Amino acid sequence: MLYRALLRPLLYLLPAETAHHLGFGALRLLARVPGGRALLRALFGHRDDAALATDALGLRFPTPFGLAAGFDKNAEGCEALGALGFGFVEVGTLTGRGQPGNPKPRMFRLPKDAALINRLGFNNRGSADAVPRLAAKRTTLVGVNVGKSKVVPEEEAAADYVRSTARVAPYADYLVVNVSSPNTPGLRNLQAVTKLAPLLREVREALDRTPRADGRRVALLVKIAPDLADDDVDAVADMALELGLDGIIATNTTIERGGLATDAAAVEALGNGGLSGAPLRQRSLDVLRRLRARVGDRLVLVAVGGLADADAAWARIRAGATLLQAYTGFVYEGPALPGRIARGLAARARAEGFARVQDAVGADLPSGDSPAESPAP
Repeated sequence: MLYRALLRPLLYLLPAETAHHLGFGALRLLARVPGGRALLRALFGHRDDAALATDALGLRFPTPFGLAAGFDKNAEGCEALGALGFGFVEVGTLTGRGQPGNPKPRMFRLPKDAALINRLGFNNRGSADAVPRLAAKRTTLVGVNVGKSKVVPEEEAAADYVRSTARVAPYADYLVVNVSSPNTPGLRNLQAVTKLAPLLREVREALDRTPRADGRRVALLVKIAPDLADDDVDAVADMALELGLDGIIATNTTIERGGLATDAAAVEALGNGGLSGAPLRQRSLDVLRRLRARVGDRLVLVAVGGLADADAAWARIRAGATLLQAYTGFVYEGPALPGRIARGLAARARAEGFARVQDAVGADLPSGDSPAESPAP
């Protein structure tokens, strides 16, 4: 309540990207103060609850609700974010070469729609720069999201992804190949199965040949756009099974602008970029349901897009998501969001007779139905 009543109005006096840096910087600073992380857990976290423990990707997540890539681009605040109650944090997108991203301003709020538009353009200091922080001792599970450097031509994309993969593989709890941001020219072309399959094979091989101290096989996922046609969603699902991927993240931001409460002329004036938040909720859910019908429980499905309350989160669980992520919802709802959703998920699971939230994954798939025909992994 304090965030909505006091902090959010103050932050909203600033440009969106400035407010992000200020808020995230303050959170990291507090976490570095002795006792700071304990204070964050006391104020915003939640009690350990067996109903929330989720086994996926060869890991045990304390809660299935995590933070999506894009918030902590350089892996600078994983422990601070974990102290808020996120079950995991996905950092990045990291690119093979550091890059400043697109010209500012490049992030905009649409408060009437609880949405954001961004055209950040993978601004980050590069995958090599993040390695020391990823290698540091931590208690929070961290996924690493990697993308293509803007200056790298499409024909050299695989080598660029492999370069980042080799750097972060010893320290990532899981790895995500991002080919779905609308803000890097030509990136979404890589979602075509004919281009995506060889890229993912090379990334998988790089993961497998990079030694880890714990000897664990690192899970590989791909993140897709909500703007894919249904047939293309099916094609990506089939390819993921054929290649033996571990999961799919559905979905990234959209380039669509239909159905917004914000004045159309005002939205158009903001220019290009990916739309995230509440307007994405239905399409992301539809893509998730399609993926679940296609792959069943053979892949881990991670739902993201418009998740800002426990009801929406629970709907994604029942539709087939094992793990959940938020970004824009965190911006609008503040630091209490992960704890509130975790508690809400546990309460809904118990109310519906499930011992664990994970037991409800895919519960909305009609009993006796089997996934649509697709290649065996």
